[in-house]
Amino acid sequence: MKKYLIVGLGNIGEKYENTRHNIGFKILDYLASQESLIFETQKLGDVATYKFKGRTFILLKPSTFMNLSGKSVQYWLTKEKIPLENLLVITDDLNLPFGSIRVKGKGSDGGHNGLKDIQDKLNTTAYCRFRFGISDAFSKGRQVDYVLGEWTDEESEQLKERYKVSTELIKSFGLAGLNRTMNSFNGK
Repeated sequence: MKKYLIVGLGNIGEKYENTRHNIGFKILDYLASQESLIFETQKLGDVATYKFKGRTFILLKPSTFMNLSGKSVQYWLTKEKIPLENLLVITDDLNLPFGSIRVKGKGSDGGHNGLKDIQDKLNTTAYCRFRFGISDAFSKGRQVDYVLGEWTDEESEQLKERYKVSTELIKSFGLAGLNRTMNSFNGK
């Protein structure tokens, strides 16, 4: 049985729950709710296991806070004996329009501290990432407030459809592989 580690980046605590920065947590929460999965608090994160068409997806929401996500990712890859190519990290991206999707097999951290820490701990940039666009609709010097701000009512309404697409992307990553997933979902 093939195993995958699907990591949703975010910050723990009620204060951050509905912020743009927590889109990784929210996508995994949506998948869990659709498949009746329960997250359990374990070492360095909340974890749920999703079995689908002969694949096992370990869903991980690190409890280390965004900027220290690498420790949790490294621990769960090792514990579950999951190869690096079966890792998918879900993160917010200011450089993409709201709701747009970009999947890549490697790349820079793009200034994202969570990705920076994962690169540092794994000692590579060659891992798959699923970037979810949150747009850059903030005024100069207001980036932190924007990223840690909550979704507008209009965005919240549109997120419902985006969550569905995101969960299909996760399944595709495990069933069809990275290249087919990129071809099917990038720019959607």
